[in-house]
Amino acid sequence: MSAINVGVIGASGYTGLELVKILIKHPKFNLSYVANTDGNTTLDKLHPSLNKVCDLEVKKAEFDECAASCELVFLALPHQTAMAYVKPLIEKGLKVVDLSADYRLPQDIYEEFYCPHTDTKNLEHAVYGLPELFAKELKSAKLVANPGCFPTSAILGVLPFMSRRVKHTPIIVDSKTGVSGAGKKLSDVTHFVNVNDNLFAYNPLMHRHAPEIAHKLGVDFDEVHFVPHLCPLTRGMLSSVYIQVEGDFDAYAVLEEFYKDAKHVRVSKNPVDMKNVAGTNFCDIYVKRKGNLLFVSSAIDNLMRGASSAAVANANLMMGFDEDLGVPNIAYVP
Repeated sequence: MSAINVGVIGASGYTGLELVKILIKHPKFNLSYVANTDGNTTLDKLHPSLNKVCDLEVKKAEFDECAASCELVFLALPHQTAMAYVKPLIEKGLKVVDLSADYRLPQDIYEEFYCPHTDTKNLEHAVYGLPELFAKELKSAKLVANPGCFPTSAILGVLPFMSRRVKHTPIIVDSKTGVSGAGKKLSDVTHFVNVNDNLFAYNPLMHRHAPEIAHKLGVDFDEVHFVPHLCPLTRGMLSSVYIQVEGDFDAYAVLEEFYKDAKHVRVSKNPVDMKNVAGTNFCDIYVKRKGNLLFVSSAIDNLMRGASSAAVANANLMMGFDEDLGVPNIAYVP
């Protein structure tokens, strides 16, 4: 089978760079189109780390040229911007993996936490890109909504125990993330002087990833209490989830059974950490029970499993390949 031409729109940011790094080494995808809002450059000039690796032209994003160059395109764009690209690209017959939040939620929930939605037709047909839940649907999808990084870590951690959770009790999610999750654009919050030697919560309890967690777990928003923290780290995410459970069960055995066929989830007998998943698509999960309290800890790379490598895994399924084809699985250790 000949290589499938794919493109990346939004190549300037961190997730765009990670996509490019994976795709230029992918055995079945040929990176044939790369674009951003400006164009007029090359990948090695846009990202000096790619010097003598890839000098592909970076073009100004244009629908017709993208459609003529690709069968599938990754959108590494902000929310609201992405939906303006999805509609014409789908109409031109392309398959799309959208890394923004624009297609992750039903219209009413999305508009409550983001902005008015301008592509409700495609919103109805988007598949949420979590293979552990929707592998079958992803294989026939034309549009995939790549999950948020925080929801990925929280959902994968707590999902195996939802049937044993005491109904309507709080799901408490305490997450720590590296600064790359905020993107390249500088702000007072992400300024070096503010982040260095510091640790703080932001938008506690009302962060817009909370409704995504609640929706995918099938519970009311009021049952999810989510507090993200920004850490002085480049990449990585660690989520600690606390739930009330009932019944007699071996929590570790439940995890192992639930994820026995999962290619990118590893169950650990020891508390997990960010370093062992850095640069990979793995989610490492640890669980501990004390009475009716269950503690679940999950670690991912926010740029990889939380965005770019997860997007490639979803694209693999969309195009009939194995989920893990060309997806990085060796961590940046030490």
